[in-house]
Amino acid sequence: MDSLLWRLVLVFAPLSIMSIGGGQAIIADIQHQTVDVYHWFSNQQFADMFAISRATPGPNTLIASLIGWHLGGAAGVLVATLAMYIPSSVLFVVATSFWHRHHGSRWRLAIERGLAPIAVGLIFAGALTILEAIHLTLLGWATTAFAAIVLHFTKTNPYLLIFSVAALYVAVFFIAG
Repeated sequence: MDSLLWRLVLVFAPLSIMSIGGGQAIIADIQHQTVDVYHWFSNQQFADMFAISRATPGPNTLIASLIGWHLGGAAGVLVATLAMYIPSSVLFVVATSFWHRHHGSRWRLAIERGLAPIAVGLIFAGALTILEAIHLTLLGWATTAFAAIVLHFTKTNPYLLIFSVAALYVAVFFIAG
């Protein structure tokens, strides 16, 4: 197997198994591997690919396919996608069958309670990594915090909030020159 394709497997297969809480939980690790370890992308390139992958319908881990395509064309997208989905799918099938056989056990409840904060922490680390990768300004941090607060405490339509923040940025861009 080509060296690049093998490295894609070595990056995405272990992360697939680590994706507790969904694909968003491993974004920080994907960024670390592709930017800091292998130097395949700059922070900005990674942030751009993340934005593209989030704009497309489907799971958060579509970024693996996009990275594979960028690095290795059709073979890269195939290898990266399979490396991202096969290990976690196999683990899911095995864990689910085991999980259903032990319904109501004390250790099952303990695992559920223990994994929840881990998943939240991993998702938060991924979000923070993306915010740092795009070199967010003070205005960016303020609007991100404002949006998070508004979405948490109100029933505001997220699209209205996105449009409002985009309009703010356009206004600031034209005022600042």
